[in-house]
Amino acid sequence: MNVTMIDLFILFLAAFRLTRLLVFDRITEPFRRPFFTELKEVSETGEVEIWVVPKENGIKGFIGQLLSCYWCTGVWASAICCILYVAFQWVGGIILLILAVAGAASFIELIVQRLLNDE
Repeated sequence: MNVTMIDLFILFLAAFRLTRLLVFDRITEPFRRPFFTELKEVSETGEVEIWVVPKENGIKGFIGQLLSCYWCTGVWASAICCILYVAFQWVGGIILLILAVAGAASFIELIVQRLLNDE
């Protein structure tokens, strides 16, 4: 297998974006919800704070722990990206390219936001 630097860069960006999508993005919240429990606390100022913690037992607890750890999910997201790259080159390549472009856009947005906040 010959992985070029461009392929590796696309895989890097795609894995980054897939990890963020699974762990943080609102669009995947319904997918994450069954694996977490919401705990509500009232602060000293009377505000209700909601904490989301992984379920405690079983497969739901395992998946909840996985989804609450950016590093853990990143390993599995990277594995998915590599499998798409190797086993499903045509369709996988399109998916990886879309994720990579979205990942690059995330980096650009981060830079723009930092520059605007420094002004």
